[in-house]
Amino acid sequence: MFRLVSHVVRKTVCVGVIAASLTAIVATAQTAPATGLGQSWPNAPDVSVNPHWHAFVFERDGVRYIQINDRNGTVHAVIGRVGDTLFALPVGVDARRVDAAPALSAETSSQTVYQDDTMTVMAAPQSDGTVQIMVRALGCDDPGACNVSSVVAY
Repeated sequence: MFRLVSHVVRKTVCVGVIAASLTAIVATAQTAPATGLGQSWPNAPDVSVNPHWHAFVFERDGVRYIQINDRNGTVHAVIGRVGDTLFALPVGVDARRVDAAPALSAETSSQTVYQDDTMTVMAAPQSDGTVQIMVRALGCDDPGACNVSSVVAY
């Protein structure tokens, strides 16, 4: 009888340990931070609002980074935001073409790639094959009036 009880207790404990381990693994996987900033296919959800582009968001120490890739995985630009300051990181083939106050003609030919409650990021393919990346504070036509500084180039 003791042997039977001991066997049942061991099986119950083993099943409990396995179940707890699997729960911890699933919980860790669901809350894992986004990684791979600057990579073609980072470990982050695609939050783009446009099927022709990919947008990945990374956050660390109060800084939000938005990475814009084309559908082939080419990194075009990374925009950072701290408070009301926007800046372009020196990452991506179009990193030098990030603009917070684009000409109207560029803006009208643009495609919205990413939008959250604070900003919109648009991409406008150019005739030379490059892409102009434009950043706007949400609901604002003039970055100066919205207390958003121009994008600081590197």
